[in-house]
Amino acid sequence: MHFTTLASGSSGNAILVGENNRHLLVDCGISGKSLLHNLSELNIADSEIEGIVVTHEHVDHIRGVGIIARKLKIPIYATKGLWEVMGPCLGKLAEDQRIKVRDSFSCAGLEVLLYPTSHDSRESYGLKILRPKQKEKRHMAVGIATDSGIITDDMHRHLKGCDALVVEANYDEERLKYGPYPAYLKRRISGKYGHLENKQLAAGLLEWVAENTQRVVLAHLSAENNTPEIALTTVKRILGDMNISKKFPDLEIQVAPRYTPHELMRLME
Repeated sequence: MHFTTLASGSSGNAILVGENNRHLLVDCGISGKSLLHNLSELNIADSEIEGIVVTHEHVDHIRGVGIIARKLKIPIYATKGLWEVMGPCLGKLAEDQRIKVRDSFSCAGLEVLLYPTSHDSRESYGLKILRPKQKEKRHMAVGIATDSGIITDDMHRHLKGCDALVVEANYDEERLKYGPYPAYLKRRISGKYGHLENKQLAAGLLEWVAENTQRVVLAHLSAENNTPEIALTTVKRILGDMNISKKFPDLEIQVAPRYTPHELMRLME
């Protein structure tokens, strides 16, 4: 099983998860041209993408969804509520491309579980993407949470013990406080329905990281209110203070690039 980020941040988000030559996309908040270019950078063929899962309707998550679905002739998976608000934004689609889901479904040979996050959208979801246990292959899971103002019970329940995590470290408290944003926007970002601060995310990781967790990717960083260096240093310091680094010395923590794809990350059996 493998995964990567194809773009990450308020300028656009897209995540790839798959195994062998079968893949699904989580969101496509960049242009279709950029998405296809980033896939080619990883030597992933267009024909290997089997569907797009939408987490919520904000433009940095759906900008290229309709374009890519039409180009690749693949289905889009979203809840009824998300279809109601984003449907008109995606353009013309075949009826069999509009897949309404609830809390679980299958795509590209993987099981996808949805759980709610706390964000200022019509509906917002995190994902747990699982590879079912197979002969000579153990069960694996990639947990994703990129937009939430708080750590929720559902996040704890679904992200704990995942083999890999792609999780939001959106802003640094001091940079947001003294940065150029107007007061109302600062309140929105730091509020219950906004985004996760670096230290909030680190506190969540203290609960989620387990012996089998191999990778943590810090995602959806703000360009104005965070930096990769601050996010990584803050998270590593807090995990180090709680001896997570010593307890799990093989755990890798990285930051998702904003515009370019991260290298494909393969989980060890």
